[in-house]
Amino acid sequence: MDVTAPRTARDGFDVFRREWESQVGEALPLPPMEPIGSGDFRVRVRASKLHDTVIADLYGESMAGSPQGAFHHLDDRVLVHVMERGEWRFIRPRDGGGTSVPAGQFIVRHNGPPVRFEIEPRTTARVLILPASQLRPLIRDRAIVGAADSPELRVLTAYAKNVDATLNDLTPAGVRAARNALIELVKGVLAQAFDDSEPRLAPALAQAARDIADSRLTDPDLSPAALARELNVSVRTLHRAFAETEDSVAAYIRRRRLEQARLELATPVGRPSISDIAAHWHFADSSHFIRTFKKQYGQTPTEYARSTGRTQR
Repeated sequence: MDVTAPRTARDGFDVFRREWESQVGEALPLPPMEPIGSGDFRVRVRASKLHDTVIADLYGESMAGSPQGAFHHLDDRVLVHVMERGEWRFIRPRDGGGTSVPAGQFIVRHNGPPVRFEIEPRTTARVLILPASQLRPLIRDRAIVGAADSPELRVLTAYAKNVDATLNDLTPAGVRAARNALIELVKGVLAQAFDDSEPRLAPALAQAARDIADSRLTDPDLSPAALARELNVSVRTLHRAFAETEDSVAAYIRRRRLEQARLELATPVGRPSISDIAAHWHFADSSHFIRTFKKQYGQTPTEYARSTGRTQR
């Protein structure tokens, strides 16, 4: 759903509501809202539905609204906002108080009582809409705010990312299992712990570890033990989570470093030497890098560089 075009700004919310109800369904309606301020409502949302649950990625250029009418039809929903860029503000109309959630934080809140909301331009967030029956007792009427890099939130977002990417390939039973696991992971966020022995959560744990590894490939201390500490699990639990994947933890780190090294070898100008590349991506020495690279790609780094039209120094 995309209503970012300026020509839709004045009636953007109405356009968005019609698209939402057409694609997501009336069982998960949007609340009755009235745009405030300039009246612009320019957002782009990609949403995936799992029965009574929605995973949505939102980009907003202009979005501010005030509640209108009754909200009782949405009182059975809990929302999770994971902020990636910008800021989302929730303001209570009756007293002007509320909560601001900037990039790098998350908020878990019940969808009642209603709040006024507004976002900074170019805000991006992942939003989960969940049934409240299992989650409401854990939050009551509070808004739970925390850091988006907590271990439990990392695992939740990794799992949501996996489900979103594979949803079309899931069987009905798989969709139901994914929905249930998503709710269990939100419980883990609220309890600041998750059941790391639950086999359904192993894919999420493995994906969270991969996401962290991808962001720290140049870190000399990156290792299975470091990832396990970051995710607050044992090394054994982390290895168990990777057992059903293509790579072990260490093999994944090595493969991703090799992929980055191969990109450097194809750099058209100013490419580092083989020894510099080996050191940058934390191979023991040039010989080790050359052997590992050839085993992975069937060519030495020099042969690969020549095949791309680059001359090795």
